[in-house]
Amino acid sequence: MSLRDFLDKQFIKVVQWTESDQDTLAWRFPMRDMEIMNGGQLTVRDSQAAAFVNEGRIADIFGPGLYTLSTQNLPILTDLMNWSKQFNSPFKSDVYFYSTRIKTDQRWGTATPITIRDKEFGAVRLRGYGIYSWHIENPRTFYTKVSGTREIYKIADLEGQLRNTIVGRMTGAFAESGVPFLDMAANQVALGDKIAEGLKPQFAELGIALDSFVVENLSLPEELQKMLDTRVGMNMIGDMGRYTQYQVANSMPIAAANEGGGLAGIGVGLGAGLNMGAQMMNALNPNQQNPGGGGAAPPAPPAPPAPAPPAPPAANPNAAGGGPAPAAGAETKFCVECGKSMPRRAKFCPECGSQQ
Repeated sequence: MSLRDFLDKQFIKVVQWTESDQDTLAWRFPMRDMEIMNGGQLTVRDSQAAAFVNEGRIADIFGPGLYTLSTQNLPILTDLMNWSKQFNSPFKSDVYFYSTRIKTDQRWGTATPITIRDKEFGAVRLRGYGIYSWHIENPRTFYTKVSGTREIYKIADLEGQLRNTIVGRMTGAFAESGVPFLDMAANQVALGDKIAEGLKPQFAELGIALDSFVVENLSLPEELQKMLDTRVGMNMIGDMGRYTQYQVANSMPIAAANEGGGLAGIGVGLGAGLNMGAQMMNALNPNQQNPGGGGAAPPAPPAPPAPAPPAPPAANPNAAGGGPAPAAGAETKFCVECGKSMPRRAKFCPECGSQQ
């Protein structure tokens, strides 16, 4: 190996980055104790940016293009290294490449329900999820506040920070929107725009720009969803009294088809259902219990008196002996003429006197 070949291997002529994956945000060019020669080429591809860093201080930033490195296009680095109008020797500097492509289909979601204040339901615990997209807009700020001097910085390293920022902003956005929970599903686009409006300044502080923010779904925890379904069902029923009458009318054919105890049991059930329906109506409409608006409800009407037991059969004053007429049984028979009860052995009817 000649001395010329050895020297050529120590100097970097071309500085470039070919992205090997979709998840890398920042990548440091491997110097390996080598130096960049005067007049070296810097290639920055579309959706990339390059930054020169001298002794930990970021200097010049380059966008897409092909550059021949000199003091003319490295003004900040020239000042930091105290170069004259033109440097003739190779120089040592770290070069970082940044991916400025839009990072699409980034997922966000609430790990636990967040509590918001709702006009109709009061305090409500809410879950949500969706997607958003962003890109590196300011490599200088991103280097200073996020990636630093790490050799490789990936999306996963920043994902948790962005997700927590989104969830933290959601609570304030819900409160500022003033949209009731039941109307949020119809206003998800507007709600997403409201959240994005508050997130953009916070993303800009990290050197990145928020391109889009979408709310895909908003929901309640399972136990609260069941309570909401019950309330919606009651509102759909409307007049509780008419609903009860409708249920009773539908139950009548079933009751008629049952015999004996089944009919009685269904009758008891219908009575209980009517009583329950009345109680629910009173609970939903307390003013109907007391039309005056105050005081106790009027007392229930008294129950009707129980019917008197049947009277015993009256005595027959014309029966023999002046006592009660003998009951028809083994020792009596009936007169063939008048049909009155008489002793079985009698030859004449004591009532009409006819012969037997």
